[in-house]
Amino acid sequence: MITAIVLITAEVNRIPEVAQEVAELEGVSEVYSVAGDADLIAMVRVRQHDELANVIADRLNKVQGVTGTATHIAFQTYSKHDLEAAFSLGLE
Repeated sequence: MITAIVLITAEVNRIPEVAQEVAELEGVSEVYSVAGDADLIAMVRVRQHDELANVIADRLNKVQGVTGTATHIAFQTYSKHDLEAAFSLGLE
């Protein structure tokens, strides 16, 4: 599974609509409304690298109200759950 984190800038008056439309795209698992340089962050998960262009360039970037994107490809996933399992001694 390939994960891409897409920072999205959007027209201010369309942020909720953009978020909803992006969330409905196949390959997009979540969309977060955030503070900071981006207006929204979308998590894109696909099986093959070539599918990223289809989801991001061909569909996400064409949602009305999207004014820009910056895409970051994830190499490794870390989470609290994963770290607890890695350091667990199996003691209850």
